[in-house]
Amino acid sequence: MTHDPAALRSGKGHQDENFPVASRLIHPRHRGAILAFYEFVRIADDIADHATLSEREKLTMLDGLEAGLLGKSDEQREAVALQTVLRERNLTPRHAQDLLTAFRMDVTKLRYRDWDDLMGYCSYSAMPVGRYVLDVHGEDRSTWPANDALCAALQVINHLQDCKKDYQSLNRVYVPEDALAAAGATVEDIGREAAPPALRRCLVALAERTGKLLDASAAFSPRIKDFRLAMEVAVIQSLARRLVALLKRRDPLSERVHLGKGAVAGVGLVGIIAGTAGRFSRAFSGSHAPRNA
Repeated sequence: MTHDPAALRSGKGHQDENFPVASRLIHPRHRGAILAFYEFVRIADDIADHATLSEREKLTMLDGLEAGLLGKSDEQREAVALQTVLRERNLTPRHAQDLLTAFRMDVTKLRYRDWDDLMGYCSYSAMPVGRYVLDVHGEDRSTWPANDALCAALQVINHLQDCKKDYQSLNRVYVPEDALAAAGATVEDIGREAAPPALRRCLVALAERTGKLLDASAAFSPRIKDFRLAMEVAVIQSLARRLVALLKRRDPLSERVHLGKGAVAGVGLVGIIAGTAGRFSRAFSGSHAPRNA
């Protein structure tokens, strides 16, 4: 059976995501390129998460998206649109291909052994998103390590927020098996109405580990040359820290661990202020650094 990928869309758009996607902070000349990438990734994600498609159908459709991305097919408009952007801006398709690898993993891999296994997944599912945005802005690749830490943190936050839904609807569990075992929890606990104490300990420990990823990304925003992109990253970092704090206090199985629009606006403003202060501090420190004789 063949399916039109567009007909399988979940209806979720870039304004529905946990974190800003090409917000008004981003310069208009870059927003279209980022949104083209988002639309391509969104349709691939919806295919991988579709409840009724078979594994074979999902993988075939993801292969079709890659063919369009590489200019070998013109059947899928989101793929053609992104391929056009990549050609016009002389950008690599590698980041989008990495995302397709992650979606293929979503189709075929339902469990993760340990933190390193999960980070391996994030290297395909999350890190390439930030790398693409940096490439669109012409940023130096020395920013990639901090980007990778932030993007991995955002991915794990999403996994923890949605762990119950992913398990119940797709039998997909991103909570590492060794973390569950160390806390005395089981996979089945993730499907309960509320998290038992053992699972809460496990999820809190993972939230704390995610906080360390955010610590590793602390210098990211000040290192970005484009001021508007730097402010968007500062906002995202601020939102991520707030969500990690919520995950430490609340049970994602029975409580809301998402931010409302008012909270997003407030935390975002704090992020912009902190990001601006961080850039001034870095500039001031650099201007007063001792010069080599």
